[in-house]
Formats: sequence, structure tokens, C-alpha cells
Amino acid sequence: PSRASISVSAPARPAVSRLPRGALRLPRAASPLRGKASSAVRASAGPAGMPSVAHREVARAVAGEAEARLGDRLLPSAVPADVAEFRNGDGTALGSLDVRRGAPGSSIDFMLQSSLHCKVPNGAIDITSLFINLNASTDAPHFVMEFIQGSPTSMVVLLDLLPRKDLALHPEYIEKYYGNTEADKQRKIIEELPQARPYLSPSLFVRSAFSPTAVFFTIDCGQGGESVLEEIVHGHLASVVKGLLQIWLGTCAGDTSEVDEGEREIMVKRDRTVRSKSIEVDLTANLPRMFGPDVSGRVIAEIRKAFGVEEA
Repeated sequence: PSRASISVSAPARPAVSRLPRGALRLPRAASPLRGKASSAVRASAGPAGMPSVAHREVARAVAGEAEARLGDRLLPSAVPADVAEFRNGDGTALGSLDVRRGAPGSSIDFMLQSSLHCKVPNGAIDITSLFINLNASTDAPHFVMEFIQGSPTSMVVLLDLLPRKDLALHPEYIEKYYGNTEADKQRKIIEELPQARPYLSPSLFVRSAFSPTAVFFTIDCGQGGESVLEEIVHGHLASVVKGLLQIWLGTCAGDTSEVDEGEREIMVKRDRTVRSKSIEVDLTANLPRMFGPDVSGRVIAEIRKAFGVEEA
């Protein structure tokens, strides 16, 4: 699957990788630890009729943990009902979106979660995403997670602490967020799986936006490998995602480092460029074909609002 990961906030990422034609990827939420399901958790689950797949269960758990840890640093969701859940006319494509902005005074810009299911002639594509972006009060990386599953036995994993600086010019940034945190250990866990092979986005822009420790892999379990993929998702993959989230929560989410005004301007421009690119490559190229102009227009407008990116 190719696609631009919609990474939020920085390279949106994602935005950012490129989806297979007709596939779309959005961020997703997780389930609360207890009590009534939050809007974010409901978003990860998707609307009625959204098939249950293992990676969505993992995404719900991760989003729920993020919400629990961030607490009152997140405002309630204000996404309109017709964007929180949406579908095309014949019901072959279903989606959900949730956006929670950061509370005043916090370093959180927004937490965006989404799920997408689209029937295609030879099966279906399921995409689940979670982006947690920080604002300009810190230069710490964003959290980006996206799962793209095109068959019962294979999927693409995109997971990263999305950098907000030119890493070649800032080796201390690499050391602080990727070296000292040993983030690469998480990537190696997936790399060592016999079913995993590196995923190379067809977009050079996407490749340039991620960190050296990004977990970009295709996991293919072969014919009859449905149960093997499910075990990997609930086991190794769940462990890696939770491990990287803990690194982000502990090192990035509460970072209070001072950002020089000149560097802040460059960082904000970088974030905006990545977000714009992810919308251009991913959303505007895929959503209209799946949901039609009216539905896709509402969804994209809500994402633009979260990203702080105006339509060109």
C-alpha cells in the first residue's frame, strides 16, 4: 500500500505515506480504560458495520492509554456528527474521525484518530490511524501510528516519533529523542520477525519526513496466515506500539525545552508543509473516489481545521 502518512502536526503523516489507490488512512482513537467510551475510542471502533480487525483493537487500547495519561490536557471532541461517522451512498465505504484539541496552556496541538473500511473487488482495505501533535511551545516529535490492512494475512505498519527539525543539522535532537530513549529497539523487534520486510513509500517526500527509527514495515503471513497475523498484531506489534507511546508520553508530551524564536518559525513552517502535503497526497486523492464530493469535502475540511491548513 502506498500512501502519504497524515502525520499530524509535523509531516502530517503523516501523513504521510501513500495509500494504495482507493485506500485512505486517518488517525484513530482508543478505548477508555473504564466507564463510558470516549469519542476517541468510538472513533477507533468505527461506525456500525465497521468490521472488527485485530489492529483496531490495538489502536483502541493505545488511544485509550494516551487519553488517560494526557487527561485534562485534551479538550472534548467537537467534531460534527456527520464527520464523526460517515459512509458512502451504497455503504461500501465507512469511516469515523475524532479530533480533540489541546487545552490552553498545554503542549498538545491535537489528537486525531480515524478508521476507514472500504470494500474493493477482491476484498477490503482497513486503515486505522492515531496522530498526536504537539504545538509550537515545544520542538519535541509528534506521535504517528497508522495501520493499513489490505488482506486478512498482510498489513503495513507506520509508526514513528515524527521529527520537527532537520536531523542532520541537529545531532543533539537525535540523541535526546531517539538515542537516549532507545527508540530503535522497538523497530528492531518488528524487523526480526520473519514475516516482516521494510516498507518503502513511493513518495520521496514521505521518506524524507520520518525519523531513522521509524517502524515502516509490511507484515505478510502468506496464504492461510490469518491467525499468525492476528497473533503478531496482539503480541509483537501491540508491545512495540505501547512501548513507543510510553517513550513519547515520557519524553515528548511534557517537554518544556525553550524554543528559539527563529527556530520556532522554521519548525512551524515545516509542520505546516508536511500537513499540507499529507492532505494533498492522501486525502484529496482518495476520499472523493470513495465517498463522493460532499462527504469527503466535510471530512477533509475538518482535518484541515485540525491541521491549521487552509485550502490552497
